[in-house]
Amino acid sequence: MNIPQELLYQQYVRRELETYRAPYDPELEFYSYVRQGNTEKVKELCRESFQEKKGLGILSDSPLQNLKYHFAITAAMLARYCIEGGMEVTEAYDLSDYYIHKADLMKSKKEISTLHPQMCLDYTTRMEKMHRNHACSRPVAQCLEYIYDHLHNRITVPTLAAHAGISPGYLSHLFAKEMGISVSSYIQSKKIETAQNMLCHSDYAISVISTTLAFPSQSYFTSVFREKTGKTPMQYRAEHFRTSSIK
Repeated sequence: MNIPQELLYQQYVRRELETYRAPYDPELEFYSYVRQGNTEKVKELCRESFQEKKGLGILSDSPLQNLKYHFAITAAMLARYCIEGGMEVTEAYDLSDYYIHKADLMKSKKEISTLHPQMCLDYTTRMEKMHRNHACSRPVAQCLEYIYDHLHNRITVPTLAAHAGISPGYLSHLFAKEMGISVSSYIQSKKIETAQNMLCHSDYAISVISTTLAFPSQSYFTSVFREKTGKTPMQYRAEHFRTSSIK
């Protein structure tokens, strides 16, 4: 496969995955993306109109009231997942109450369908901001953003330090102090998290995933993956992969 690493990584991160699996799995996946603050993925998944979403149960004989009930369930789930992700309980429930009340006043399914992605993205952008502000200093926040955008590259402390405009030694000290983990360990963890998602939701070969995430060799990738997850990439995929059709 002769696709540039950057393009392959961006294709994975940004494209829509046409998955065919039990309805419960994509729901959990969706709420996980909200909790992660992954606005790009949540935008993609919100393209389907809420009122036309398949698999919604019948909770009321009134189609409008039925959609309102499902909207309220979604709001409650968003609040729960975001609280688990670190959002303040009061903020999460205040948002939920606000959107449920707003939906309750609406007179059409179309209005509720328009409100649905607004609510989801409101939670997601708040989580994204919270994750980025986890580090108090601007240099570390800049590095976190750079790491996320360049997981397809080999990322070094000098590269990050130059991006943040500080010395490598100071960056290493500051990053460890604010994040509670070394720069290299953090980068490895983020690469392995991405590898886990790719193993679960794509049919890329393990060698391709290793190369895409800029590991020096497949054997090193396997070693780090086993250290972080307790399983080899092949074992992990065998346990978590869902049959999918990917174009």
